[in-house]
Amino acid sequence: MSFWELGYGSRPRVIIDTDAKNEADDQFAIVHALLSPSLDVRGLVAAHFGNRRSLRSMEESRAEIDLLLRLLGQEGAVRVENGAPHALPDVVSPVDSPGARLIIEEAMKDDSRPLFVAFLGPLTDMASALLLEPKVAERDLTVIWIGGAPYDGIGAAYKPEFNLSNDIVAANVVFASSLKLWQVPMSTYVMMAVSYAELYEKVEPCGEIGAYLVRQLVEFNRAHPRNGSIFEFRSLGDSPAIGLMLNPAAGTWSERPAPGFNYDCSYDFTRSYRPVRVYSTIDSRFVLSDFFAKLKAFSTRLQRS
Repeated sequence: MSFWELGYGSRPRVIIDTDAKNEADDQFAIVHALLSPSLDVRGLVAAHFGNRRSLRSMEESRAEIDLLLRLLGQEGAVRVENGAPHALPDVVSPVDSPGARLIIEEAMKDDSRPLFVAFLGPLTDMASALLLEPKVAERDLTVIWIGGAPYDGIGAAYKPEFNLSNDIVAANVVFASSLKLWQVPMSTYVMMAVSYAELYEKVEPCGEIGAYLVRQLVEFNRAHPRNGSIFEFRSLGDSPAIGLMLNPAAGTWSERPAPGFNYDCSYDFTRSYRPVRVYSTIDSRFVLSDFFAKLKAFSTRLQRS
């Protein structure tokens, strides 16, 4: 019996809110979630990634999600909705969207299973959902956010964290709420480095989707060199969100009072809200090995069918 045929009991519900065309790592996280039979993916939400690279960033994320589903042969199998096209204007004004409405709909369902909402970009759609329907904060919903600067001065040389910078207002709304929140800050998600050599060995041979994942990553690195250099690796920084839904112990964490955020993306520790779970390490071996194995099994099934 293959793991595809195993019973998984009461599967947690999952929504993934993703700025999929921002960089080259969201794609890996999306595919990982869709290939994980223990997760009941209820929807994918296309998120914006600001206006510094594009004035149509949300639409570009939606096109990338649709492309991934086509390459996986899963068109129409998963609900896809558009999120907000831009950041919140202030802490009381939601940006209504089908994506925010999907979060509300799933959160308010009479379903005993927990709901995870993973944010691989800004928190705009979660903040909007909360402002549109405050009762979502009372539901069995866990937000997993890939974002925020390092804590305690670690990595102080890092530039402002990108996901936070695209909607600081939304982050302040979510962190000040009573929502259950797991945060994977920048100093942790950069631990998900994977080399070209491993990608070419374990991902590229796995059909159209594997070839595309590697190709778009290498092309992105080439187009966006860091400090004038092109390195033969990339951090799959969004993948911890999937790994933690599969195994919440796939990393070390501590609870700390939720801070606020200043407009330079630094933390405002003069504001202190309910405790949130902050991951300081991630088990990259578990997350990457699980993804590689599932992608290979998926590719093998396609070849046999």
